[in-house]
Amino acid sequence: MAERRGWRFWTLALGGAALALLAAALYLWRDDVIKALLDPKVPFGKDNPPPAADYAQRGAWALIPDANAAPQGVDVFFIHPTSYPASFTSYNGQRHWNAPVNDHGAGVVLTRVMLPNYAAPFDAVGDLYAPRYRQASLYTKSTLWDDALEARQFAYGDIKAAFDAYIARFNRGRPFILVGAEQGGELGARLLAETVAPNPALRGRLVAAYLIDTVVPAEAYGAGAAVPACQRRDQAGCLVAWAAVREGDFTGAQRLLSRAMVWNAQDVLEPLGARKPLCVNPLLGAQSDALAPERLNLGAAAATGLEWGVRPAFMVRQVEAQCQDGVLRVSRPRSALLRPSGDWIERIREPGYNLFWADLEADSQARWAAWAAAHPASAPAPGRQSKSS
Repeated sequence: MAERRGWRFWTLALGGAALALLAAALYLWRDDVIKALLDPKVPFGKDNPPPAADYAQRGAWALIPDANAAPQGVDVFFIHPTSYPASFTSYNGQRHWNAPVNDHGAGVVLTRVMLPNYAAPFDAVGDLYAPRYRQASLYTKSTLWDDALEARQFAYGDIKAAFDAYIARFNRGRPFILVGAEQGGELGARLLAETVAPNPALRGRLVAAYLIDTVVPAEAYGAGAAVPACQRRDQAGCLVAWAAVREGDFTGAQRLLSRAMVWNAQDVLEPLGARKPLCVNPLLGAQSDALAPERLNLGAAAATGLEWGVRPAFMVRQVEAQCQDGVLRVSRPRSALLRPSGDWIERIREPGYNLFWADLEADSQARWAAWAAAHPASAPAPGRQSKSS
């Protein structure tokens, strides 16, 4: 009996130890496990794309003004960050390189997280237009395989179609602001270079462009460029762009630059390489290497879950920021609400807060005032709240 009990004891002990080691390994490599499970497992060319949206229909827009409301202020064309997949479980076994426009989980994240934190800062300046599109999945950010790059390039077709529909059906010759964040910024960079900058009529109506958390080469936006980098806050027709890392995170900065992909002249994504990224400090409103102290931070916000039109509670003087070698170095926020958390999916997508919420609101209003002062005969009335479709 003693021998039998001893054998059973050691079997259970070894089994328990093996399970503990397995659990520890899964915890340590959980990000790699999740990424492997999110891999579509089929080449991009064999993953039948979901149906395209019809941008003549209001349902194709996550944000669009009321049909019967008179336009006021400036238009804002907003390209949202990645929201697909909403979570690992939301895949339900259907893994795609590009999301269906009507994916429920992605739509929830878009409405609850992305729009209140990244589109809402521009709501006070005018009317928001935010198209739904077949966005590339979060998995495409974790690899530089050709399939992932093709999925990111595929998403641009929807943005171009949405912008064309916006100009043809809704804009009516009004001035506009172009805004994109993360994946939306990458797509916005191509839209700016390919469609807006070469067109004198569109370029003349461009109040400003914002490419948030987006790497673009600084050399493309010099003083002589069709759309130059912004050098001061009261400048219109210019570009505000930055990609940020936490202050002191040298590994993060190196990883950001080594994985950065930018559009080339053939409209294909290629490595940034040795080129310096553009960094316009959102606390200064200018392309500058000067340190912007915390006192300039007008207000960060954790706006996740707020209904559209509800202004968040601002947390002022949370961070200082400085452009160094083309990367925005941001200090650790004072509030724990403004720090990354969650699993790999939640940490790799745009966070549920915006460190520069109030700064972007003030910056867009200043540039709109500058444009209106330079075009008094063309400036519409002051802005109003936009409505979510």
